[in-house]
Amino acid sequence: MIIVRNSSFKTTPWKNGGGQTHEALRVPAQGDAFRWRVSVAEVEASGPFSDFSGYWRSMTLLRGAGLRLQFADGTETALKAVGDLAQFDGALATHCDLLGGPCTDLNLIVSKAVTDLQVRVPVLHQPLTVQSQAAELLVVFAVSGSVGLQGPGGQTETLSPWDLAVLNWPSAFDTMLNSLEKQTPARAFLANFRDA
Repeated sequence: MIIVRNSSFKTTPWKNGGGQTHEALRVPAQGDAFRWRVSVAEVEASGPFSDFSGYWRSMTLLRGAGLRLQFADGTETALKAVGDLAQFDGALATHCDLLGGPCTDLNLIVSKAVTDLQVRVPVLHQPLTVQSQAAELLVVFAVSGSVGLQGPGGQTETLSPWDLAVLNWPSAFDTMLNSLEKQTPARAFLANFRDA
């Protein structure tokens, strides 16, 4: 289990210079090309997104009044509430319109060589068991509230808001997630995929 605290994220400029990203984890760690990356982006103005041809993007609103994404193929989607999720091809020209001021969002960007990608953003009203297959990665990001995480073998960790955990075992495994704030259920971003 790898834990990356939000205080250790590395700040880098956007590829197109239009903002900044706080990179939590990149695999591999060096070089422009990567297989997958988790980052938190600050969107301070409406404008185009960077080109990520060859990658899939999964984006979740973390803070702010929301944004609308308009794609070159004529489709659009809006993220209006914390935890709203959008998934799209990084090669598709994308324009972002802020709905009411600056926003912060979580981005998982994975190479199209990565397989079996599944992403969801559940609210943890009660303990949630997440099943992962052999050789799959499980990425857990605490979107809101504190998330208790118990991995295979009984390892336990507490993820504060915007902390990241990555689990990877050679065999199938179950992970238990809990909201540690009983009055306000936590929300977590979860992604399973094979990084062959």
